[in-house]
Amino acid sequence: MIDWPNIRTVLLDMDGTLLDLHYDNHFWMEYLPRAYAQARGIPEAEAMAHLHDSFTSVRGSLPWYCLDHWSQELDMDIPLLKREIKHMIRMRPYSLEFLRWLHTQPMDVLLVTNAHRETLNIKMAEVDITDWFDHIVVSHDLQAPKEQQVFWERLQELHPFDPETTLFIDDTESVLDAAQTYGIRHLLTLLQPDSSQQKRMDTRFPGIHHFDEIMPEVLP
Repeated sequence: MIDWPNIRTVLLDMDGTLLDLHYDNHFWMEYLPRAYAQARGIPEAEAMAHLHDSFTSVRGSLPWYCLDHWSQELDMDIPLLKREIKHMIRMRPYSLEFLRWLHTQPMDVLLVTNAHRETLNIKMAEVDITDWFDHIVVSHDLQAPKEQQVFWERLQELHPFDPETTLFIDDTESVLDAAQTYGIRHLLTLLQPDSSQQKRMDTRFPGIHHFDEIMPEVLP
């Protein structure tokens, strides 16, 4: 599936790609609404409706991924709440093996994430994979999310890469759309970003269940 001899750069998403998206979905869809309802003394359904409207208004933009934005918007300590369920942070199957294999190859490997810097810190305190990357790029540092072309333009300025020999793996199709528009040739998605949900069957990009499907060999 992957033309490895012609790949020079690998760009990897974090949440839903290397890490199980269940932690994030549980936090935003269940844990936060419950905490918000308790803090406001309102029914959980009302809290869910309010949060849903707030989420929808900024989805896909930088504020959607920004913990500072949500702490201010909701008047709650979002990083603190995220740490309360940090035990749920876990890697997806074969993620570490894949990173170890990539480390043996003559490629530049970059983590490119929309996650807020504090989110990255919380997660890496639990599953530190930073040493496996040549560079770590946080969209907030580039002042644009991966859904926007300016992100890719700024990434190119910061860490030059050839789109023709670059593989980008991400679980979000709107992000993959943006990468495709920019000209990245090799694109791949994950069929089950959240281990608690059913495998997706209708992705518009080639997809895999786990990384062992694209590794020439699994390292012990």
